[in-house]
Amino acid sequence: MLVLTRKIGDGILIGDDVLIKIVDVRGNSVRVGIEAPQDRKIYRMEVYERISAENKSASQWDMADVDALSDNLQTKVNKK
Repeated sequence: MLVLTRKIGDGILIGDDVLIKIVDVRGNSVRVGIEAPQDRKIYRMEVYERISAENKSASQWDMADVDALSDNLQTKVNKK
């Protein structure tokens, strides 16, 4: 991990197109501005972790649910 000390107004360039700028410091809080192309996804870490957990959970199949869906589909096919 790279650790840098920056002052208000200082910035950090990531690659050629992402600029992180220190906007304000108040007590234990730092306000950070980010300039990046609109196609870049930028998440707060806690939001990204929640999205990852939800995606992992959604990718786990419960066989009882699969069987219920299969039975439901079979019932609809047999009615036609």
